[in-house]
Amino acid sequence: MDVRRAVQEPREIDASGLPMEHAQAVILDELRALTGCEEPFAAILLMPAPREGRTPPPSGDVPSAADRIRTLKAIRPGLTEFCRGLAFVAPADIPAERAAAIHSGEQLWGCPTTATQDVTAARAWAEERNRE
Repeated sequence: MDVRRAVQEPREIDASGLPMEHAQAVILDELRALTGCEEPFAAILLMPAPREGRTPPPSGDVPSAADRIRTLKAIRPGLTEFCRGLAFVAPADIPAERAAAIHSGEQLWGCPTTATQDVTAARAWAEERNRE
């Protein structure tokens, strides 16, 4: 008998209005919660636009870059096992290092990724990944 887990609709994580460091922490927390459910999922990640001018340092309540890397390493096995794909919706003018992280796919995230500026395309991609 073929028993398959019910596939949930792609989860949309909207971090678009947050400062980048805070957005990254929110996304990682949401992905940790999704992997903790131990169910297959795909997610659409709405990323913030880069800030104009100089970026102030993150406030004390935002995890450091090292903490965010540790979190990603901790959840990567769950992403590999349960995540069918992450669709990043990001503006065209994001910094090069952010674009590289988004496009690094399975090397960084442990699951398939795509990046687009079009939320409709991201939703369609995530829905297709969920059907696989």
